[in-house]
Amino acid sequence: MLKPGSTIGILGGGQLARMLACAGARLGLRSHVFSPVADDPAFEVCAARTIADYADEAALAAFAAAVDVVTYEFENVPSATAAFLDAHAPVRPNPRALALTQDRLVEKEFVRSLGVETAPFADVADEAGLARAAAALGLPSILKTRRFGYDGKGQKTLRDAADVAGARALLGAPCILEGFVPFAKEVSVVAARGADGEFRAYDLCENVHENHILALTVAPARIALGTAEQAVAIARRIAEAADYVGVIAVEMFVVEEAGGERLVVNEIAPRVHNSGHWTLDGAVTSQFEQHARAVAGLPLGSTRRHGARVEMRNLIGDEADRWREILGEEGACLHLYGKKETRPGRKMGHVTRVIPS
Repeated sequence: MLKPGSTIGILGGGQLARMLACAGARLGLRSHVFSPVADDPAFEVCAARTIADYADEAALAAFAAAVDVVTYEFENVPSATAAFLDAHAPVRPNPRALALTQDRLVEKEFVRSLGVETAPFADVADEAGLARAAAALGLPSILKTRRFGYDGKGQKTLRDAADVAGARALLGAPCILEGFVPFAKEVSVVAARGADGEFRAYDLCENVHENHILALTVAPARIALGTAEQAVAIARRIAEAADYVGVIAVEMFVVEEAGGERLVVNEIAPRVHNSGHWTLDGAVTSQFEQHARAVAGLPLGSTRRHGARVEMRNLIGDEADRWREILGEEGACLHLYGKKETRPGRKMGHVTRVIPS
């Protein structure tokens, strides 16, 4: 259990690291951010910084010696970096959990091994493999790179034979083909597991995507209570099987069928998650404070929601230029990430609204 004044090392310096650093500071915990990007937004709010490549072992060793525990803000940290640091300082979540979620094929096989449903899938290594997989899974289906994809990057929807033939560009890297899931809603469980095994989940939230990027999250999700309870149970099973410590997000599809609703796991995020941003203003303990508590070995906080409903809307690209209008809206809570360049499709901030009744 870390005491106030201890230091959490964060790999990555984006907006998630920025919000983690701010949350840790409320608990008296310092943050040391390690990133190869010199103008990352987290550097504006952290107590210490290291600007170096993730493969720089001398910089990593000095970083590990300066912190009490290491965590990360995104799952694309090189697995070799996590393994190197794990020999010098506690890494939470553990490197095995990170590796599980860095490869979509490995992740889906892991989830299936727990008896949890995923979309049908097939490993794809070349054009011939893609043709076989498309024939087996049918169309439409989605071709994704096994590693390094996010916000719609590294994937292509295949609707007909022409799309299959035109998907060659992705095949320069190992891929996975996923069968289409006729979902009615997209939901996610944001939860935390402590070093002592304590588990707490926030209300299941409902997500709306636009152009493959999360646009709106609503908590609680508008689904049956039993389905929500099942979703939390699935997330707990995944976290316990991975011996996970920290905040985890499990994205799922809700499929409506005769007699009720069925859950299909889509992806696991081994970190604080965009769909949990509503907790900054809409819950007793934010997901960022909860993650700091978990990796520091502190008791987990209450996940109780404020209000009858909470909405979080991402500010994408020039939508953040509405900051003055949002600040003038009673009840709106604005969060800007301090990014210096506005680009289409880039998350610049978000706004939350707590609806009391």
